[in-house]
Formats: sequence, C-alpha cells, structure tokens
Amino acid sequence: MDVFQLIGMVGGLALFLYGMHLLGEGLAKLSGGRLEAVLAKMTDKPLKGVLLGAAVTAVIQSSSATTVMVVGFVNSGIMQLKQAVGIIMGANVGTTVTSWILSLAGLESGNVLIRMLKPENFAPLLAMAGVVFLVFGKAERKKVVGSILFGFAVLMMGMDMMSAAVKPLKDVPEFTGLFVAFSHPVVGMLVGTVLTAVIQSSSASVGILQALCATGAVPYSAVLPIIMGQNIGTCVTALLSSVGASVNAKRAAFIHLYFNLIGTAVFMAGFYLVHYFIPFGFLEQPATAVGIAFAHSCFNLFSTIILLPFAGGLVALAEVSISGGGKGGEGKEGIPVELAALSNMDKRFLENPSFALMQCRKTAQSMLELAETTFRGAFGLLFDYSEEKMGRVRDLEDYVDRYEEEINDYMSRLGANPLSETDVKELSSMQHRVGNVERIADYALGIAINRGKMEKKKLAFSKEAEKELRECGNIVLELMRRTMEYWESPDDLKADGMLQLETEIAQLKRKIMKNHRKRLKKGECSVDLGFLLSDILLGFEKVAQHSAQIMDAG
Repeated sequence: MDVFQLIGMVGGLALFLYGMHLLGEGLAKLSGGRLEAVLAKMTDKPLKGVLLGAAVTAVIQSSSATTVMVVGFVNSGIMQLKQAVGIIMGANVGTTVTSWILSLAGLESGNVLIRMLKPENFAPLLAMAGVVFLVFGKAERKKVVGSILFGFAVLMMGMDMMSAAVKPLKDVPEFTGLFVAFSHPVVGMLVGTVLTAVIQSSSASVGILQALCATGAVPYSAVLPIIMGQNIGTCVTALLSSVGASVNAKRAAFIHLYFNLIGTAVFMAGFYLVHYFIPFGFLEQPATAVGIAFAHSCFNLFSTIILLPFAGGLVALAEVSISGGGKGGEGKEGIPVELAALSNMDKRFLENPSFALMQCRKTAQSMLELAETTFRGAFGLLFDYSEEKMGRVRDLEDYVDRYEEEINDYMSRLGANPLSETDVKELSSMQHRVGNVERIADYALGIAINRGKMEKKKLAFSKEAEKELRECGNIVLELMRRTMEYWESPDDLKADGMLQLETEIAQLKRKIMKNHRKRLKKGECSVDLGFLLSDILLGFEKVAQHSAQIMDAG
C-alpha cells in the first residue's frame, strides 16, 4: 500500500465515522426524544422489551446510545433492572440493521434498479438532496431530514473510499497473513473487542470489517471471531457510562457485558465443537459484506433467543457482581421524597438533548407542584398557625430552591449541546418558567413569615378579614391549578380566564384594604396589622402574577 492509498483509506474512515455521527445525530433530533420516552414507559415483559429495544436501535442506529440511555433510566429510577434486560438484548439485535445497509456496497448486477442500490450510485443523489434541504429548507424538520440524508451519503461514500483503498492489499502477503492469525478464535475475538472499545461503536467496527472484505483476502474464519469480539467491545461505552452511577445502573451495564460474554462463549463453543466433527468449508472462503451482515445478525439473534428465558439469571448475576442497594431496586436514603424527581435529570440523557429536555420539563413540573404545595401550606398558616407547620413551609421553599439550582445547572449543560431550533425555544421558555416557579415559593414563604410576625405580636384578623383572605387565597389556588394543568398539556383554552382571575385578585385586594381602613377608623384593627395584611395580599398578588407568567412563557 503506497502513501496515497493510505491517505484514501484514512480519509474514507474519517468520512465513514463522520457520516455515522451525522446520521445518528439527525435521527435523534428527528425522533425528538419520543422513542426514548417510549422506552422509559416499558412494561415488565422481556419479549416486548426486546422488540422495542431492537426497533429503537434500528431507528437511531446506535446500540451504545440505547444501552447508555437504559443505564440512565435505571440510575434515575425511571426503569427497574429487570425491565432493562429485554431492551439491552433488543439493542444488540437492532444494531445489525446497520451492517445490512452497509452490505449494499457488495451488490453486483447488471439490473439498473439493483445497480442504483450501490452506494457509489445513490450516495451522490442523497448528498445532493441533503444539501438542498439544508440550504433551501426553511422548516427545521426539513433541515434535520437534510442532515440525515447528507450523513447517510457521507457514510456510504466513506465506506466506498475505504473499500477502494484497501483492494490492492489482497496481493500483499503480510496483509493476508495478518488475517490468518485473526482466524484463531481468541486472537480474532480480542482484536474485535479492542477495535470496538476504541471507537465505541460496534456498527462502525463492523462497517470497517465489511470494507476490508473488499480485498477478497479476509476469510470467514477470521471474520467470525472478530464479530464476536465486536459485541463484547461495545459494552465498554455502557460500562464507562455507569462510572459514578447508582448500584443498579452499574448492574444494568454489567447485564449488557454478561449478555455478550455468555452469548459469545456459548456460540463459539457450540460452533467450533460442531466444526471439529463436521468441518465447515465456507470458513476458508473470502468473506463478503452480505456474509458479515448475516453472521452479525445470526449471532445476536442466537444470543437473544438462548438467553431471553434466563433474563432473571442475568439480573441475579449482576446483583452478585455488584453488591449493595438491595435487590430489584435501590433505596434513596437521606434524600427527601420531595426531591425524588431530581433523579429524572440524569447526565447520560444529555447525549440526546431532546429527551434530556423532556426529562427537564418533567422535573420542572414536579417543582411547580412543590411550589403550589408551599403556597397551600402558607395559606393554611393564616388560619391555623403552628411552628411545626411554619417549619414545613420553610423546608418546602428550600426544596424549591434546590430544584431551581439543579434544573438551571442541567439546562446550562444541555445548552452546550447542539440543539434544534425547537429545543432552543423550549429551553429558553423553560428557563423563564423555572424562574417564575421559584418566585412563587419565595412569596409563599413571605406570606408565612408575615403570619409568624402576627403570632409574635399577638395580632389576629377579624372574622370579616379572614373570610376575605380565604376568598382571595382560593382564587390564587384556582389560578395555580389551571397553571399546572396547562403545564402538563398546553392548551390556549386552559389559559382563558387567567386575566379575569388576576383582575379579581387585584380588585379583592383593594376591597380588603378598603375594609381594613374602615375597621381601623372604628378602632377594630391596628396599624401594624394593616401593614402585615398588605404584605400578605401583595404575596397573593405576586403568586398569581408569576403563575400567569408561567403560561405566557409556554
């Protein structure tokens, strides 16, 4: 191989890997996090998990991304460990779709339609279509589709370049001798493991292997062990992702590892045992891209079929390997139940910004519910005060502050990723919403503090004032109820009447203060009580305003 062929091979590899990155990123944006959300709602049926895991991986073109997502689900408590097993198995099956697509490079026929399926013929057309969408498309969805088409074209062009560059190697004895060494099952498996661990993509390493087969010097005897190793090497991504995660998240990563290790051991033992008694003649034949895709699929299907009935055994093995945290779930000792929703924002989800944003929205909704609880507690204090209840309101307000801090930090890291225009707008809206929610809790605490001042000064509202405060506070609660409904499912109809409620609160505030002044003249109320009453009513008004602004931010 001369220097120009080496440059061609390296350039082809670069295009191949970049095209795969563009394709995966585009598909993730197009899914908008919806596929991952479906995974998060999985049932306990392993077979359904396999099918769903395979489907999602086939669409997003990355078993590593699916497995890392599963580790995140388990770490955040969204998914139980036993639910993860089927999805992990399905991800291994789904990733074989990539190798079948790449096998199109090996098609040979005089038929025009079949020739059009060859990358060298259709890739330029896809690239042109992708560029048209990217340059002239105004809608964001068209630009994402353009990115997918262009990424796929670059991927296939890179594959074609690699194949063309390595073809002369078929006459190089050192190259053919190298693959004779790889024919040893253990050596070939180690090579496949290391290669995949380095580039952290079994799809990419299988594609590279398919490109090398263009030389016609790579026998099936070398291909099979390398494919086995590639499935083990892809576990590295999930294992690295589990570093610093919960016990169950580590177990999920180990289930992925054990699934591939056991599947490889059983497959290789059975295959070579049969081969010992009944030699397989095809092993010495040159491998083809289609043959590699077939072998890749057969192995992963075989592993899934034989290990699916033992899904519980894989969970038990992972629990034995990673001790602590109990079985079937992991306690969250020391973490108040009010803060449980913070676990939705797992750092692993940041690799898929759309889904991470969805999780962020879910967490912020829990923050809003907590703020409403804070206001409800402060409102109740006005009529039934105790130091215990006062302390509870303070704790709730602290929890809301914790939510704001962690959500803003998560959104800051999320904003550092490439986002779609829709996600950028959603992120900006979320930042405004979270700020308004935090202010609601602040004003709720202010209401409670003012009630505490009344207690210290031994001041009390008149029956008439209490009645008016109840009326005003209930309108604020109604406004917050509508706000929470709107957050869960935005609908302009739900926002109707918000302005009217705000107006009612403002009018009632003026009425209450007017009545207070009348009582003050009659000597039925004090000036100090008037100041505190005014501050409490201002708190009501501000809570209402920030609730309305949450809808405006949406």
